[in-house]
Amino acid sequence: MEYYFNLNSGHRMPCLGLGLNKVTGPGEAQRVIADAASIGYRLFDTASAFKNEVDVGEGIRNCGVPREELFVTTKIWNTAQRIGNVEEAFNRSLERLGLDYVDLYLIQWPIPGCSLDTWHLMEKIYRSGRARSIGVSNFTEQHLTLLIENSDIVPAVNQIEFHPLYDRPDLIKFCQSRGIAVQAYAPLARGAYLHREILTKLAEKYNRSEAQIGLRWIIQRGCGVIPKTVRVDKLLENSQIFDFELSDIEMSAIDSINEGYRVTSIPDDLQNILI
Repeated sequence: MEYYFNLNSGHRMPCLGLGLNKVTGPGEAQRVIADAASIGYRLFDTASAFKNEVDVGEGIRNCGVPREELFVTTKIWNTAQRIGNVEEAFNRSLERLGLDYVDLYLIQWPIPGCSLDTWHLMEKIYRSGRARSIGVSNFTEQHLTLLIENSDIVPAVNQIEFHPLYDRPDLIKFCQSRGIAVQAYAPLARGAYLHREILTKLAEKYNRSEAQIGLRWIIQRGCGVIPKTVRVDKLLENSQIFDFELSDIEMSAIDSINEGYRVTSIPDDLQNILI
């Protein structure tokens, strides 16, 4: 589990983390964070829109791992961007989490006419030390170029949907060439690719699961992963992806099943700018 990205902010981000979207049952976030931490997870990803920051914060405080060893991400939602409520939204997230700082604060979606102003306000939050790194999510090359050309700080991370059925080679190359770490959410495509023939054959060859093969493919593309699960067995399975390596031919074979298939929905008012 000791695999990290060196971010352009000077901080380190684990290559593997736990996504916490829809982890909202009573005590669920606290339990799954404790289970994940005991296995070796150190990155936990939430957002104001997930409606679980209070529970996530409690899980962080009670997981048995010192805060300085953990990497906590949260995100600003679209509404706060549109009304220019960035500082207040960040403070509310920090209060709900019960933390003095977050390790990464992200713009969850690019909002036309708003995201550049949001970014400039996030730069102030970054300089205050309350967010050790700042970045974006769901940004295209066009959105990133706007920020880079009109700001002092290059985003540390771009968090995007990325998996074997939805490859993003041009965007990934763009980010990596500019020192922006790419982190894949929904990396298992909610199980959509787990029975594809190439994944099954490679799983048999390496004595792994199809999910482990898919996650390993992403890691070897130089990207991080934040698969979501609340099951202890799956937490352990998803973590066991660092002790084997796919060949170039095998990587290319997985590349070939890309079909532009998204599993997460785009907010209705952003459809035209993100497709």
